[in-house]
Amino acid sequence: MTAFRRAIRYVLLLLGAVAGMITVLSAYMARMIISPPRQRLWATPDDLGMPFEDVQFPARDGLRLSGWFIPAKSDNGQQPKATLLLVHGWPWNRLGTAAENILTNLPGSAPVQLIHLALALHRRGYQLLMFDLRNHGQSATSAPVTFGWREAEDLLGAVDYAAARSDVNSQQIGVIGFSMGANATLFALPRTDLVRAAIVIQPTSPAVFSSRYGSFLIGPLSKLVMPVVEFIYRLSGGLNFSAMEPIFASGGSGDTPLLFVQGKGDNWGSADNVAAMVAASPSAVDPIFVDTEGRFGGYQYIIDNPDAADAFFSGYMQ
Repeated sequence: MTAFRRAIRYVLLLLGAVAGMITVLSAYMARMIISPPRQRLWATPDDLGMPFEDVQFPARDGLRLSGWFIPAKSDNGQQPKATLLLVHGWPWNRLGTAAENILTNLPGSAPVQLIHLALALHRRGYQLLMFDLRNHGQSATSAPVTFGWREAEDLLGAVDYAAARSDVNSQQIGVIGFSMGANATLFALPRTDLVRAAIVIQPTSPAVFSSRYGSFLIGPLSKLVMPVVEFIYRLSGGLNFSAMEPIFASGGSGDTPLLFVQGKGDNWGSADNVAAMVAASPSAVDPIFVDTEGRFGGYQYIIDNPDAADAFFSGYMQ
């Protein structure tokens, strides 16, 4: 075999290896987006001494959702401060993410324990609705995941369900949304007047997230992989990433006070992206930009500082 033929052979083998790597990575990422593996529920409110009720209710478009209703701690017959809905991110469940299984978690994830936030708010006099978004936890399947655009139907259904309960003051409902749950909150607000105030923690435009997370995960190769991922995603019935834009939804949030929380060191999302959402929101309050390393420090801020959430809702739910 001549040197030229050997060189051609090596080039073809290299190209084949690269093409195989792109195919594997694209299939993995597309699967995580379209229908992510479900994380188990590793705890219940009862584990932390909170009474709760297993509940099921329909999303606004009729899909079955599962969750927990946690009544307020009752002292001397006092009424709850408000009812807060906790809305998780992708690919978490109502508890957050355990980040313990590489088959069900995004690489680079860290634990997020929303049950600890629920306990802190419960102790401060709030009652809570924690629930699984579609395609997550114990709720029904309706693939593909849409990073908040269709998941807004779930939040709207949760708001409708809470408002219809006899033990909930329908004029005292608030939302805390994380990541995709924050996006869902922004997409839902133009369609309901029942949410009095909301905290949105690290929402992100899908086009921004896909680019930055792809770069974090596989570096320059992401410029080849992510377009293939988006193509597969569209074949599954999804929209272009750029079409699901929470910045546009932010402009329809009306007079609902919004507190944006964002980590400055977020290498998957973007502080500039969130600043654009703040600017588009008619009733955004002063945002909280936190010094963090990586994305998960931004999620942790409210969990570690529940008084900030309490102060916000106490100030805007009167």
